[in-house]
Amino acid sequence: MRQTSLKRGNPKVEKRTLSELEQKHDFTRRHIGLSPDDQQAMLEVVGASSLDDLIQQTLPGSIRLDDALSMDDSQTEVEALSYLKSLASKNKVHKSYIGMGYHNTLVPNVILRNVLENPGWYTAYTPYQPEIAQGRLESLLNFQQMVMDLTGMDLANASLLDEATAAAEAMTLCKRSNRKKSNTFFIADDVHPQTIEVIKTRAEYFGFEIVVANPSELANHDVFGVQLQYPSTYGDITDIKSIIDAAKSQNAMVSVAADPMALVLLKSPGELGADVVLGSAQRLGVPMGFGGPHAAFFASSDKLKRSVPGRIIGVSVDARGNQALRMAMQTREQHIRRDKATSNICTAQALLANMAAMYAVYHGPEGLKAIAERIHRLAAILATGLAEKGMSGNSTYFDTVTFNVGQQQAAIYQRALDHGCNLRKVGENQLGVSLDESTTAADVAQLFDIFLGSDHGLDVSAIDARIVASGDTGIRGEMRRQDAILSHPVFNRYHSETDMLRYLKKLENKDYSLTHGMIPLGSCTMKLNATAQMIPVTWPEFANIHPFAPKDQTTGYLEMFTELQTMLEEITGYDAVSLQPNSGASGEYAGLLAIRKYQESIGQGHRNICLIPSSAHGTNPASAAMMNMKIVIVECDEKGNVDVEDLRAKAQEHSADLSTLMITYPSTHGVYEEEIVEICDIIHQHGGQVYMDGANMNAQVGLAKPGLMGSDVSHLNLHKTFAIPHGGGGPGMGPIGVKSHLAPFLPNHGVTPVNGLESDVGAVSASPYGSGAILPISYMYIRLLGKSGLKASTQNAILGANYLTEKLAEHYPILYRGRNNKVAHECIVDIRPIKEASGVTEEDIAKRLMDYGFHAPTMSFPVAGTLMIEPTESESKVELDRFIEAMVMVRQEIAKVQSGEWPAEDNPLHHAPHTMVDITAEWNRAYSRDEAVFPTASTRDSKFWPAVNRVDNVYGDRNFICSCPGVEAYRD
Repeated sequence: MRQTSLKRGNPKVEKRTLSELEQKHDFTRRHIGLSPDDQQAMLEVVGASSLDDLIQQTLPGSIRLDDALSMDDSQTEVEALSYLKSLASKNKVHKSYIGMGYHNTLVPNVILRNVLENPGWYTAYTPYQPEIAQGRLESLLNFQQMVMDLTGMDLANASLLDEATAAAEAMTLCKRSNRKKSNTFFIADDVHPQTIEVIKTRAEYFGFEIVVANPSELANHDVFGVQLQYPSTYGDITDIKSIIDAAKSQNAMVSVAADPMALVLLKSPGELGADVVLGSAQRLGVPMGFGGPHAAFFASSDKLKRSVPGRIIGVSVDARGNQALRMAMQTREQHIRRDKATSNICTAQALLANMAAMYAVYHGPEGLKAIAERIHRLAAILATGLAEKGMSGNSTYFDTVTFNVGQQQAAIYQRALDHGCNLRKVGENQLGVSLDESTTAADVAQLFDIFLGSDHGLDVSAIDARIVASGDTGIRGEMRRQDAILSHPVFNRYHSETDMLRYLKKLENKDYSLTHGMIPLGSCTMKLNATAQMIPVTWPEFANIHPFAPKDQTTGYLEMFTELQTMLEEITGYDAVSLQPNSGASGEYAGLLAIRKYQESIGQGHRNICLIPSSAHGTNPASAAMMNMKIVIVECDEKGNVDVEDLRAKAQEHSADLSTLMITYPSTHGVYEEEIVEICDIIHQHGGQVYMDGANMNAQVGLAKPGLMGSDVSHLNLHKTFAIPHGGGGPGMGPIGVKSHLAPFLPNHGVTPVNGLESDVGAVSASPYGSGAILPISYMYIRLLGKSGLKASTQNAILGANYLTEKLAEHYPILYRGRNNKVAHECIVDIRPIKEASGVTEEDIAKRLMDYGFHAPTMSFPVAGTLMIEPTESESKVELDRFIEAMVMVRQEIAKVQSGEWPAEDNPLHHAPHTMVDITAEWNRAYSRDEAVFPTASTRDSKFWPAVNRVDNVYGDRNFICSCPGVEAYRD
């Protein structure tokens, strides 16, 4: 306990003004983990007199801006939240009956509080290290099982970005899995319009012809694939079996976009012969959020398992032979296929998939059936009542009915608005109504008033009684599902809140997140996701808005977006920003799309050569391949920089056809390239454009601007630089910034045009503003830090990286350094010489760090046999020193292996990570239990226990299982 000495006499009064006492920079002090004393001690280690001096030594003078930002300074949490609340209050939260794949939901509070609002779930990283991610892996496996059950398919992935992009992925899967020479893809004209548009955007540069027509016309076209909607966007329960049979008769593959809640009651697409089933899991307990984030699902037949896009969670075993989960390796992973990829996916929507899975776990099969039947009954009451009054609609439906209202469309639509309700206009004579789990009998009564006026004489209870008596609804008997769903015990065990709470906590306890300690992943920037930034996400004014709501109801959102775009433009030096791309890879795609569209507009559409350094992220060549570009690799020199002479030669060689250079800055090797301005000039001299990958933008904010270096476009990883949490592998956002000549080619949206944008370029995401509900996080991040806090964050991130570099360099070789022997925001430790001398691998070190209470750094990227470390500005010196201590002690352990003191097959590194089972079992190893699990004082004080021993990846690859263990025993 701290001792306080009391002295007599008058205390000295500090003479500060009220303005000085306001603590305007209080948030910055809390966001940055280093105190002034810490900074000074670390500056001495790195050989700098101040933060400014460090930056002078580190950043090239050609890009460094002494006063980079012209924007407001930091605000307090109270001020920023109050102002954002004033914007949110401008949104009008109407009852939404628009549908189109977006529905009101009732998020179970136990899931809202313990998953969505819980940093134990939302600050975890992608489960590349499965031993400390078994909780979210189990939840994602539950998600896959739920999807397989509902769709009737053999396997499912762990989620994609949204329904529309999932459909675009299905198109490319159909093409590469079908030997037909046809280049035509058929889309039923009753597919959601946003899905049609995103598919068209994607198809253009693959060279596919798109036919949108009534399925009755399918026989008139020779196609490789077909996209259907089930139920249709207008609510009809189409006879998709006959369409599937017709497609199969010409050897075409069929993808079905399905509503998961409807699948609770309807025959599954798998039973009806679909090859792929996809959709959005949004209505399974995830708010609309103005379009996202939501988890799309993607399921397929077994024969397509090696071609399914995205991540699949698989069942394997650990070193003791116990069950362990992992991400199953996909042969299409873009880091493996690179320029041969047909997809650039590198993330999922894990947090939202977990919410949807838990919704199914909590409600169980009977609960879901009750919810689905109730929604359907209310739709039947509405359809029956209005039909009795002469307003006919679909004869088949689940929750959506499109009514023929003739000349009354405008009047009824306006009456709905006056009642605080949004209907969907369909053509000039119809109105669509989609009901959901939040709809009540009173809402249906109100809809009767809206459609018919107050004097209609319809009674909800009386109509309900007639339906019960007749059994006549919009789902005919032959359409109804007969097979069981969600039979596995996990969906039949946790239906009380007590049980559910404990299940959620059990899984959370198996996962390492930022609540436990530093996650020092290079290139992934696991910085603080401040509570004040997260709070607005669940405000009803943001959470309960439909993405296609009338613009006068979304004024608050649009004002916030405009302010956020302005701030991002100032930070980056670009002239315009698009908020639509809902992942970093999606941003890459949108940026290259803008470049290609611009070049076409000036008569240079033939330009298709994309230069990419050998060190680039795998998504770079994958994105370029998706845009029908030819990739030419540029070599790097011995320091990890782009070989400028090789670049110059290849730019000259391909000058006539040069389209783009894709380059990451600072480089993927963690250094600021001195020649970046010259590199951009070389590309421009040959008529090309520069795409600067924004993965490392967190090392530029407040110090330099990509738009002033010569770059034409960048994407920004808001889930890295701008503090949106990683969520165990998603959500994320990847807006793009562009120079003025590319601004007219930003992605627009056919359903709801992007505010203030004049562009005829198609959508790249299902909603106009991507995952709009999480943009308040980055908005708050910038508002709270302001220009001085943003700059200080970047400076301290660079300080932390250089401090780690100097401390670790005494024990490990550092692969790359830049000017004055400095690194940027991350450093790469070279394990290859150590492996050669001792046999200890980078994986051994990664697993051993778990015993020390740390998540491993980025392993074997961008260079095989290395560890890439990034501390971020959020970590304290205590935590940095704790990590350094762990790395030093691991090096000492390696020395014992190298000297023979510990056998090569019996040492803590070889057996890591260690579990409770290890130390409670019989012990006959060459090292002690204490050395295994309590190597430092901090591990005794606060121990994180890995849930399983080292996972056997080879076993998992050979035994591909992506369903809940034992599920076969519970199927009918």
